[in-house]
Amino acid sequence: MIKVLVVDDQILVRAGFAALIRATPDLEVVGEASGGEEAVRMAAAARPEVILMDVRMPGLNGIAATERILAAGNPPPKVLILTTFDLDEYVYDALRAGASGFLLKDTPPERLIAAVRTIAAGDMLFAPTVTRRLVEAYTNGRGSSLVQDPGLDALTAREAEVLRMVGRALSNAEVADELCVSEATVKTHLNRAMAKLGLSSRAQAVALAYETGLVSPRRGAR
Repeated sequence: MIKVLVVDDQILVRAGFAALIRATPDLEVVGEASGGEEAVRMAAAARPEVILMDVRMPGLNGIAATERILAAGNPPPKVLILTTFDLDEYVYDALRAGASGFLLKDTPPERLIAAVRTIAAGDMLFAPTVTRRLVEAYTNGRGSSLVQDPGLDALTAREAEVLRMVGRALSNAEVADELCVSEATVKTHLNRAMAKLGLSSRAQAVALAYETGLVSPRRGAR
């Protein structure tokens, strides 16, 4: 059973998501929060595995709440950002905060349920329009000033290669298939790379790959 916390300041939206979760046999709603501060408190108390997090909320917004929750959680939950807007600044900030996925609120119910299961299993998930926005943001100038991270020099060649492939949004299974190694080996290399770079989530690894130029966006990518 996957434990889910639903966070949205609009009661009808929140109730709708909660009802959808409750109607799914392998998912369980462990709480409903109407704002970021309440979400932080409930996450600490209920210890959900997945949080459905709205972005635009009064007071503490979804991105800031995500940062606080992931910093405090041990182990931290997976956060799936839900919003009406696919603005690129939200995508970037969600990645940097450590969110595991980013979907629009008009996503079909079956896709939302599948997304919860996907990120609970440790993978990332981004709506196609969101992925395009992220690539376009870097292609059109946001990533033109690359960040120099000295931690990259500490990576082994295979760790850097795995990080680069994860930055291309490949799953562990896909990386393992390309490198002809086991998924466990991929996970080991990725975890070591993240530890050396001080990263706490796969999403942050993707963001760093873009920021440092380890992954170069291709124009027209979709």
